[in-house]
Amino acid sequence: MRMLHTSDWHIGRTFHGVDLLADQTRALATIAQVVAEESVDVVLVSGDVYDRSIPSAAAIAVCNRALEAIRAAGAEIVVTAGNHDSPARLGAGASFAAAGGLHLRTAVADADRPVLLRDQHGVVACYGIPYLEPEITRAELGVPHARSHAEIMAAAMARVRADIVQRPGARTVVLAHAFVVGGQATGSERPISVGGVETVPLAAFDGIDYVALGHLHGPQTVAHAVRYCGSPLPYSFAENAQRKAIWIVDLDASGLQSVRRRDLPSVRELSKLTGTLDELVNDAKYAAAEDHYVAAVLTDTTRPVDAMRKLRERFPHAVHMEWARPQGHPQLRYRERVHGRRDLDVARSFLLDVHRTPSAGEVTWLERALSAAVAEGEYGGEHSAATASAEQSA
Repeated sequence: MRMLHTSDWHIGRTFHGVDLLADQTRALATIAQVVAEESVDVVLVSGDVYDRSIPSAAAIAVCNRALEAIRAAGAEIVVTAGNHDSPARLGAGASFAAAGGLHLRTAVADADRPVLLRDQHGVVACYGIPYLEPEITRAELGVPHARSHAEIMAAAMARVRADIVQRPGARTVVLAHAFVVGGQATGSERPISVGGVETVPLAAFDGIDYVALGHLHGPQTVAHAVRYCGSPLPYSFAENAQRKAIWIVDLDASGLQSVRRRDLPSVRELSKLTGTLDELVNDAKYAAAEDHYVAAVLTDTTRPVDAMRKLRERFPHAVHMEWARPQGHPQLRYRERVHGRRDLDVARSFLLDVHRTPSAGEVTWLERALSAAVAEGEYGGEHSAATASAEQSA
């Protein structure tokens, strides 16, 4: 049996305020194309189908078209819920959907009720474990004192293993949405801990032929049979150098035969550009980024006026801009400038920075104010609390 492992579609997500539905439509159409090209039997979707628990009508339409295309390409589909999904909404109509080859496993109660698939070697039991928030699921799983994700996942897997015992000879696949120890986050994932430890030990999945994980957005191998496929699109600039992918998983009569990575084509590249506004909008070396999503760091000495509009004239998909003075972070430089200097010198420099050179009269007022502050014990600058204490003792 050949399986395709995907997850974290996050349909309906925006990228720095930009609607990604068109990009997501293209990425999911590619997955359906791979299903046809690779003669995939089953597609595993390991959670975060949607980006919000209440998706928009447009997001639902994109999802439905993607599922229809995958089914038309010849594969059955097994889906579980992630921390972004509403299990009840995603799982609505599950019994009817199963008749059409879409198997929704979004409820905790269904974690040990596998989707039973068959090939020439017998039965493959696919268990869908949705995202398990300890506070919400511990009572239902019979572990009322559990606080960590590790304890909750152990309880869910205990139920799965109890069912596996009743199916001798069946090969086993688990879909789970969790942060497994050894995985690396990219920064675009929503934290899943609301108190306690959010990670799950790799050992929780011992003995399973293949574990299709969701939640982390980068494709990665935690163990040979335990993998994250990542999201089909990058959802932060931290992922700009990351190639998105899916896993093609083959099961033979004895279990896991092979796992093969297949990279997905980029819908739109991400670029982080640094330079002055004039350089970015005119220099030929940035031409390759003109059709990319662009994050620009401007290094102009003074903050440019109407910079984003000018950037978008060349980079129509520019989504983020920040201005950074080339001298470095102003706060850090100010600390360096005041270190070891007298209070009066610091105050005079401050006035010079924000207004102008202080007059003789203003310097006199500064001296009086600093002296009064030290005398009253309310100022702890270069004069220091020790000096103030000595003056008060005198």
